[in-house]
Amino acid sequence: MNFVKRAGLSLWSRKGRTLITLATFLVISVMVLAGVLINDATAQAEQDARRSVGAEVNLEADLGQLGGGSELRAPRIDAATVDKVGALPQVRKYTYSIWDRVLLKGGPQLADGGPKEPMGPGGTVGMGVLDTSLLPDFRSGKFTLLSGEHLTAADKGKKRLLIEERLAKENKLGVGDTITLTGNDEKTTADFTVAGVYRDPSPATEPDSEYGISPANMLYGTVGGLSALSSERNGPLQAGKATFLLQDADTQGAFKDEAKKVAGPALDGFKLDANDKAIRQMTGPLKSISTTATLAMWLMGLAGAAVLTLLVNLAVKQRHKEYGVLLAMGEKKRKLIAQQALEILVVAALAIGLSSLFAPRLTQSAGQALLGREATSAQHKIDSWQGPPSGSTGLGEGIDPNDKPVEDADPIDKITVRLDPADLATLGAIGLGIGLLATAVPAGAVLRLSPRTILTKGK
Repeated sequence: MNFVKRAGLSLWSRKGRTLITLATFLVISVMVLAGVLINDATAQAEQDARRSVGAEVNLEADLGQLGGGSELRAPRIDAATVDKVGALPQVRKYTYSIWDRVLLKGGPQLADGGPKEPMGPGGTVGMGVLDTSLLPDFRSGKFTLLSGEHLTAADKGKKRLLIEERLAKENKLGVGDTITLTGNDEKTTADFTVAGVYRDPSPATEPDSEYGISPANMLYGTVGGLSALSSERNGPLQAGKATFLLQDADTQGAFKDEAKKVAGPALDGFKLDANDKAIRQMTGPLKSISTTATLAMWLMGLAGAAVLTLLVNLAVKQRHKEYGVLLAMGEKKRKLIAQQALEILVVAALAIGLSSLFAPRLTQSAGQALLGREATSAQHKIDSWQGPPSGSTGLGEGIDPNDKPVEDADPIDKITVRLDPADLATLGAIGLGIGLLATAVPAGAVLRLSPRTILTKGK
């Protein structure tokens, strides 16, 4: 009788031991498959987060390169250079901005309720933007365009504005109306057409964190129109910062290298920031449950291998007489070891098949519950963060401003578990390894068996 047939008869005749081995392997398979599935699901969720957030690269002033003293000034970069960078093949869309103080005089008034004239009588911020639809607050949904249309690159040389609804109501302005703005020199004036009215949900009494004005009085205009009011209007158009939306988050490295080649020394004083902080904030809970799942998977795998090794070793001792008879009949020891390994692998294959039926559903429930707790804890930490008092750096209070959470980057609290053929292949490879490891130690005992000793002394 060949060893394959003997293996089948052995599994059938020793149903109790077979069921115990099957149950052990089933627990191992479920835990290992759960670890694989959670790792795959978290990796996919992290990749999705990178594609949604990481595909944005910001060109900003590098404060670490700015000198001190009275000459401290934020750097500027020619808009023409930004246009060259924006024309790179990795870029899907881009925008840049400039800002300066502008004045409302002899007509429209600033909306009430905010700080009292932080930029002088009638003074507010005029933010020149190439494409307002790409502003983070509009893209995130915080700002809503109530009427009109966004400013785009096609409007670059025109004099058009987006105004906040409270300023519009204060002055009974709508799309198509005209506002006269005065430049920071308090002499240069120009008429701007209202292209759209937007809503900022921030209270009017809550000053803008960067400029200190009421959010109701923020003006967004075309870069060409507002630059015409600037004291530097006779020079080339210059931007203070820019945003590039890439075709794919995976092209960040190539984009940065190409941007440095195209811009050259013009990038001095600037940095290309891929917003890694937002990604870390969003994926923190994912990394936590992935680490836990991986650790549990390895511990269960090693513990399962140890348990199976003991079971197989015990089975070898119980079958000494059977092996003695077979050896006395001329059976090769390697075939006894092969029979032993085959019995384990048959049970392993059955366990893997059963685990694939219900492990994904269990993993989805357990993984979602674990991720939910981690995400809730991370969100609570974000919500409880308090910045330094007004006028303070926070260092004296033990507050690091760099720890400020990123807006609109909520921790990911959902994953989707999918069972792919590759996952079954991984589980099969791990199960095969555990099965062979479980038979390796008892194999030594089989090799030492002596049929004469077994048949005469019973051991």
